[in-house]
Amino acid sequence: MSSFAQDFRKAMSQAGTSQFQEVIRQELEYSMKVELDKILSTAPSNELEHTKKDLEGFKKLFHRFLQEKGPSVDWGKIQRPPEDSIQPYEKIKARGLPDNIASVLNKLVVVKLNGGLGTSMGCKGPKSLIGVRNENTFLDLTVQQIEHLNKTYNTDVPLVLMNSFNTDEDTKKILQKYSHSRVKIYTFNQSRYPRINKETLLPIAKDVSYSGENTECWYPPGHGDIYASFYNSGLLDNLIGEGKEYIFVSNIDNLGATVDLYILNHLMNPPNGKRCEFVMEVTNKTRADVKGGTLTQYENKLRLVEIAQVPKAHVDEFKSVSKFKIFNTNNLWIALSAIKRLQEKNAIDMEIIVNPKTLDGGLNVIQLETAVGAAIKSFENSLGINVPRSRFLPVKTTSDLLLVMSNLYSLNAGSLTMSEKREFPTVPLVKLGSSFTKVQDYLRRFESIPDMLELDHLTVSGDVTFGKNVSLKL
Repeated sequence: MSSFAQDFRKAMSQAGTSQFQEVIRQELEYSMKVELDKILSTAPSNELEHTKKDLEGFKKLFHRFLQEKGPSVDWGKIQRPPEDSIQPYEKIKARGLPDNIASVLNKLVVVKLNGGLGTSMGCKGPKSLIGVRNENTFLDLTVQQIEHLNKTYNTDVPLVLMNSFNTDEDTKKILQKYSHSRVKIYTFNQSRYPRINKETLLPIAKDVSYSGENTECWYPPGHGDIYASFYNSGLLDNLIGEGKEYIFVSNIDNLGATVDLYILNHLMNPPNGKRCEFVMEVTNKTRADVKGGTLTQYENKLRLVEIAQVPKAHVDEFKSVSKFKIFNTNNLWIALSAIKRLQEKNAIDMEIIVNPKTLDGGLNVIQLETAVGAAIKSFENSLGINVPRSRFLPVKTTSDLLLVMSNLYSLNAGSLTMSEKREFPTVPLVKLGSSFTKVQDYLRRFESIPDMLELDHLTVSGDVTFGKNVSLKL
């Protein structure tokens, strides 16, 4: 952050009197209110209520942004979590499964975070519609997984997609193809917030439209927005009314995030009789994950600490694999009744992520965002479960895509599992060069996907293509 925003934060931390701080804050809040009212006045009547809720939510976030000073954690208060607050998955699995699996599955809703575009992989439209395996998209695989559960156990586990204004229209068009599948699919939209000018801290949007050149004026405010958006959509209440009790939330591009019956059983039938309101799946860090958020004990609560919250002097300590051994996979299990209770009390507390962006024309803006896992400290009886690495298989780049398309994995009912022919359980380290960044370039450079069963490490740079029937053994 720089210029006015930075000067403001500096003034906040150095100002001699709280009175002076308060005057600056009030002026900024007043200017913001005036601009938001102008934007709201341009909303057509059919969008007015929805836009009003979005802008109210943004106003609250902006108010909190103005209150905060510097890194949001006091490093001296960070402690390792108590032993029993992060359980090994093996211990959860050892409890086995109930006789009636259907009874616990019928209490579950699967929620996929579907707000992202495929732009980082050179694709237009929602990332969930990129083909990842045998021409199946992320969304296809998700539907297949849940349909398999529903058919196997004769259950009714629905799929809920949290879309953004960037992905909603394209996703809804494609949903028609699943109309005959045995999965009820619901969608709701996360909020649409205005980007703010880094210099003035005012919105760059002049009206509510978000098409054409106005697209850059708005952004979806991170997946922490799920709580308010889910509640405001009315879907949360509807699902509670249908007897649903837990949601399993994950990123749609994490192919390892499948419904785990052992974790679900632990939630529904806790050994101590006291149900968890929030479970975060964590897994062991490798050198590739040193920037991942980690679970700590902070003021007697489990708390997710992200690298952006860490004071500069302690960043290396935060990255240490020996001190902070685990990171958040963003596979989360959350009680619906707890979301409703906390949302109605306005008691979900998530740190603000200040995300600076430079728009195509060179204008510097900031986005105020939150992360879904950061809310863990607001819930009662939270738990971390240290799961196998196989439950974290995100596809962020074409290097990841090569791994999941290869014979390292076999596909069964929408789920990918490591091939039994692979002699060691770790995934090869693959780094494809800039010629492979876009999916269509990547596909053009492979006549067929190489045999990678014995591969340990692959780095490709320059103008390289792969012929048919290649085996990689490095």
